[in-house]
Amino acid sequence: MRPAGLLRAGQSSRCRRCGNRIDFYQRADHRPIALHPTELATVHVPEPCRWHLAGGIAYPHGDGSPWCRIPHAVLCPRRIPLCRTSPCLEALRRQLAARTRRLTDAGAFTFDPTLTNSPATGADNPIRPVVQMLLCRYLAASPVEHLRCVARTRHRHRCAQPVLAPTAPAGIWRLLPTGSRRGQLALHDVLMAVYDLGHLPYSEQLRWRTQRCPRHAVTSGAADLALAGWQPFHPLVHTAHIHTDVPRHEARRGRGW
Repeated sequence: MRPAGLLRAGQSSRCRRCGNRIDFYQRADHRPIALHPTELATVHVPEPCRWHLAGGIAYPHGDGSPWCRIPHAVLCPRRIPLCRTSPCLEALRRQLAARTRRLTDAGAFTFDPTLTNSPATGADNPIRPVVQMLLCRYLAASPVEHLRCVARTRHRHRCAQPVLAPTAPAGIWRLLPTGSRRGQLALHDVLMAVYDLGHLPYSEQLRWRTQRCPRHAVTSGAADLALAGWQPFHPLVHTAHIHTDVPRHEARRGRGW
């Protein structure tokens, strides 16, 4: 395994919504995707939902084989399906729902009610805030104060330290236009709350982008044990995560929710 890198293999985890197993892989654009852990017959999977693996990287659409992988979001029993599902996929969703009930009844899984898809328009604590760094905007996987270092420790566990360290400079919450990326439509006359890291030194912004604590940011021999949870922010796609008010409370070393 190269330093500060991930093996090109699935990182097994559990869905925070339903408790079922998922495998995280990197896509060609380095963004993570959660796939169902087993292959399915291609004929039962709608074409937009087909994924295949090559060299440990996940690619959309099929590779011509009779088998493919499918995003967990299509099957998750606590999500609305992203596409029209076949009877085979509906049966698999019911199996996963039954497994969720068993895990819940056994006390092995508790659903987090904050993971609902309710719109985020006020100034309460955002589930997934928008963060600006390295001249780009990203949607975080969790609240800023909950972002955890992805590096592997000497004991082969994931580091428990937060990215928002008390000894390091923090970002500033600002009201900024939603903006747009080249080729994208933009929302008109909308200001949204953004956790801005643009005033920090390049090394600090890079530390946030790689999702590392200050200690592991300078440890060249530490590999990543998980994928950084950033997703490129698209205003029209991620409207549910846009907040139109600045935070009400002061966060540690900076304004925050």
